[in-house]
Amino acid sequence: MYKILTLSIILLVACATKTTDYKKAENAFDAGREFIDAGYKGDFTKAAFFMLADQTNQQLLGALETEYRSKDKEGRQQSRTASINIIQVDDIDSISTVIQYSSSFEKSIKKIKVVKKEANWLVDYKYSFSTK
Repeated sequence: MYKILTLSIILLVACATKTTDYKKAENAFDAGREFIDAGYKGDFTKAAFFMLADQTNQQLLGALETEYRSKDKEGRQQSRTASINIIQVDDIDSISTVIQYSSSFEKSIKKIKVVKKEANWLVDYKYSFSTK
C-alpha cells in the first residue's frame, strides 16, 4: 500500500509540474520571433514564456487565445501554417526594440516591443495596442 501511495504522489507531482523546454531568447529579435510564431501556432504557453508577465499583457494574451480558439478548424490551420514576414526591426536603445511584422495569413502590419528585463528579452505585448 505504501508503494502504491508513493507512486501515486510521484505521478501527481510529475503531472502537475509543467516543464517547458523553451530556451531563453538571446536577443530581442529571437524573443519577438518566438512570441509571434507561438501566437500564430496557438501555443499560448510558449507565447507567455516570451512575454513580460504583467496583468495587462496576460489579459491581452488571453484575448488573443480566445480569438484563436474561436476560429474554425480551417482558420486555425491557416494561422498555424502562416509565414511570418518581419518588415522592420528598430532598436530604440540597448534594452528595447520594436519589431514590425505581418503574416501570409493576415496582411495587416503589426508591432510588438521587446524589452530586456533582468537579463531576459521579453515581449511587452500591450505596446501593440498603444501604438494603433
